[in-house]
Amino acid sequence: MNTDFPCADRKVIVALDFDDRRAAEELVERLGDACGFYKIGLELLTAAGPGLARDLVERGHEVFLDLKLFEIPNSVAGAVRAAGALGASMVTVHGMGGTGIMSAAVEAAREFPRLRVLALTVVTSMTAGDLADIGIEADTEEQVLRLARLAVGAGCDGVIASPREAGVLRELLGPDRLIVTPGVTLGPDVPAGGAAGGSAGGSVGGPAGGPVGGSAGGHARAGTPQAAFAAGASHVVVGRSIARAADPVAALRRARAAGNSCG
Repeated sequence: MNTDFPCADRKVIVALDFDDRRAAEELVERLGDACGFYKIGLELLTAAGPGLARDLVERGHEVFLDLKLFEIPNSVAGAVRAAGALGASMVTVHGMGGTGIMSAAVEAAREFPRLRVLALTVVTSMTAGDLADIGIEADTEEQVLRLARLAVGAGCDGVIASPREAGVLRELLGPDRLIVTPGVTLGPDVPAGGAAGGSAGGSVGGPAGGPVGGSAGGHARAGTPQAAFAAGASHVVVGRSIARAADPVAALRRARAAGNSCG
């Protein structure tokens, strides 16, 4: 297991949640040397192909491929090896796929010492009601912890969960494993060229540092970088709060300051 923690300027991962490569590259250009870590999800990967990820790595950036792999173990292993060959630093596998899928991902990643396998616990858009719809009686926190335990047993480097579960996960996982939290907003005071908050909207003060007012951006369990880092997150993923800010570099610095203040 790779237990290296990020340097301060790479605790904040900027989500390239775009549907074409040109828009993603425009944000990368605006951020310049200020950003060292980007997330590429299924939308951009499908629209732009793997070339952007490779190019970002070649420029010295780290890349988080958020693939949420949930397939037969052989297919998951193949996808993880492909992510490693691109030079990715992180790749996600669905914890709900069980130990077999996660173990296959971990084994495949051994060929790539820099690649960290993270288990997605419960997607940040899901609530207890959504879990009940698929026959899971546990609430979201219980399910997150259950899947985190499975991830530890499978040898994953860390987990993906909302900011609201970062504290209980740090208690469970100890100091070494990574806890990466999407669903993060900088709050309404970010100067925005459009709707701020995409990853989540609002400011400190809601439950577990969640948003007070504003759009949740599709995340039912959102939070701020301050709350996430204070609770024990190793990284936060920030999307539209940076991408749609009038000054993306200033917005990124605000998010990074939250990580620096938490050590």
